[in-house]
This record gives sequence, structure tokens and C-alpha cells, in this order.
Amino acid sequence: MAAPDSPLDPAVIRQAAQWLAWLHSGSASAQDTEACRHWREADPAHERAWQRAERLKARFGLVPAELGVPVLTRAEAPRNKGRRTVLRSVGLFAMLGGSGWLAWQHRPGLVEFHTAAGERREITLADGTRVQLNSGSAVEVRYDDMQRLVLLRHGEILVQTAPDPAPAARPFIVRSTHGRMRALGTRFAVHEQESATRLSVFDGRVEATPAAGTGARIVQAGERVLLDAAGVSEPAAHRGELAEAGWARGVLYADDMRLDAFLAELARHRPGILRCAPEVAGLRISGAFQLADTDHVLDSVAATLPVRVQRRTRYWVSVLPAV
Repeated sequence: MAAPDSPLDPAVIRQAAQWLAWLHSGSASAQDTEACRHWREADPAHERAWQRAERLKARFGLVPAELGVPVLTRAEAPRNKGRRTVLRSVGLFAMLGGSGWLAWQHRPGLVEFHTAAGERREITLADGTRVQLNSGSAVEVRYDDMQRLVLLRHGEILVQTAPDPAPAARPFIVRSTHGRMRALGTRFAVHEQESATRLSVFDGRVEATPAAGTGARIVQAGERVLLDAAGVSEPAAHRGELAEAGWARGVLYADDMRLDAFLAELARHRPGILRCAPEVAGLRISGAFQLADTDHVLDSVAATLPVRVQRRTRYWVSVLPAV
């Protein structure tokens, strides 16, 4: 009998990975479960590959319910073209046959999530941590024996951490271009901008360390800081700044906010170009606006301010002075 960790045919490994991702996708039927059982029983190598996948999942939490992990192979899905489409969206993982370890040990980045313009998404990670992605955002998730790491590639996220179920608690870290943020049991938002990363803490505490590695600071609930090349600093007071994390509830809040700043934020939640004429940029706006219909938001702006909305196309919109 072959040893549990002896090499496996890469094709069998891919099939086991695909079956595991599919059965954890939330879309598998009872017939799918039965078909997987038949596949496992058809060849001892199939069962070995399946057990290896299950062991790795149990150890690292690699296939959280509803999610799965990124595709590392272009192999066919177990049954049909329709399932291939779903598997691409759910995500797959592949294991290295010679060692039984996952390909992420050789390729940085285990799980990737992203949102398009106008899209917001909430994901639940393997440990129960909830991460909400704002419009136009992308993250990579890397969990291993030492840490729980979320790499913010661009955009903005809202994080609600959960206790680590691992026997030895691992730190939960968000990393951006500008620094490292270690959660100390908390709820917080991270927004990567061009020149700095903004950290806003709503509950608990977060240790913020700039990319240079010096000048770390403990940020308390109710505080907001910027991480940039100079270190960790208080952001300049900004009258009428957008309320923090309203986007997570599908709402854009403004309190006496400049119109150009308001439209720049609104533009993040819709495809195409949204321009603000310099003549009206300094107008002030207040209110709570539903992001589900950004065209309606623009109509509301035109109804309350001396401006007009010019729509050349759905994707080319300008806010101009009223005639």
C-alpha cells in the first residue's frame, strides 16, 4: 500500500482540488456529493488525494465555506462546462504531488479577492474574520502557521477580526504599500491612497507600523491615522469629510463636503468617468446618499445645488454650472 504522503499523479491532485472546492462552494447538489464519492472509490489514488486535500484544508482553513481558493491550474472541472464556469468563480487550489504541500508555499498569495467599480463584497475568512471590500478594491489572503495576513493591493477594506482557532494564536495583520497594521481584537478600516494609507479604528486597538519599520503606534478606537513615508501621523482636519465606512452599509455620507471631493468619492462606485467643473468644485453638499443608484445621486445633486449633469454616455458624465 502506498504511503499517505507518497507522490501522486498531478492530474489526480487537480481533480481532488476541484472536487473539494466545488463541494465547499455552496452550489453542490446531493448528486454532486454522490458523484464525488464514486470518484474517490474508483481508484485508491483518488482517495489518497482526497484525504490529503482534506488534511491540508483542516490544518490551514484553505477552503472557507462559500469561497474556495484561487485557481492555480487550468484543468477541466470534474464534470461539465457549466461547472467550469462556476469553479472559476468559486476558486480552486492545487497541491504539489511530491511533497503534499500547497503551491502557495512556492507562489506568494493564496487567496485573492477583488471588486469592480460599483461593486462591494463581504467575505468570511477561514477563522471567521469578516472583510468587506469597497468598490475597486483588491486583497490577497495568506494564512500559515505563523500569521494571518491580508495584503491590501489597492482600495479600501473594513475588517472585523475573529479569535484565532489555531492552538497557538497567530497575529492578524493587514499590510499595504505604506505599512503594517496588527489588529488587537478589533474592527477597523484601511484605505490605501496614492501617497498614504488611512487607518480608522472603530473598536479595539491596532498597532500601526510604517513601511520603514520604525515609529510604531497603538491606534485606539475612535482614532484615525495616516501611514506614509514619514511615519504614522494624524491626518489634517478636514471639514465635511466623508463619514467613515458608510460605504459598507451602501451609503455615502457627506457633511458640508466640497462637491469635487464628494464626486470623487461617488466616482469610485460607478464605472466610467465622472468630472466636476472647476466653477462648481467648491460648492458644499450634505446628506446620506444610497450607492445602489449613483445616477439618482447625481440627479439629487442637480436638484439641490446650482449645477446640471451632462451625460454624454452612461460612462462619461460631467457636473457643470447650471445654465
